Amino acid sequence: MPRERDPLVVGRVIGDVLDLFTRSIPIRVTFNNREVTNGCELRPSQVVNQPRVEIGGNDLRTFYTLVMVDPDAPSPSDPYLREYLHWLVTDIPATTGASFGQEIVCYENPRPTVGIHRFVLVLFQQLGRQTVYAPGWRQNFITRDFAELYNLGPPVAALYFNCQRETGSGGRRR
Repeated sequence: MPRERDPLVVGRVIGDVLDLFTRSIPIRVTFNNREVTNGCELRPSQVVNQPRVEIGGNDLRTFYTLVMVDPDAPSPSDPYLREYLHWLVTDIPATTGASFGQEIVCYENPRPTVGIHRFVLVLFQQLGRQTVYAPGWRQNFITRDFAELYNLGPPVAALYFNCQRETGSGGRRR
């Protein structure tokens, strides 16, 4: 796929969160049976519960780390908390899903208050089991630095969706 048509480039995920990489593992993410495609719109009410994440691969001795961040926190025009860590799962065996891994930072559902936020799910291949640990904070998490710290290398897969505050909640503000 040409770079200029890659949805991760168009959505500025490449640049803001990740460097250019080559996808090598299939990943499927669903919230309540709604499959996430790059750039799709999901409402906060659709992402209350953690998604089902299915991972490809073929070597059962290979383990993966899944990171979910919001690079637009607290608002896209002033993302001073960039990146906000919403979920971190490690030791996910190939050909399984996130539910088979170790949730080391529990899922925090997206609740954007201002603007359209991108929520990015990134999959990394680990060097071995129990080699990745939880950071001490959620805000100002930097996916690139985290990957470097644990020698994760470039991502093997990534997806993102857009989410904004639901309308019709209480009318006009005074």
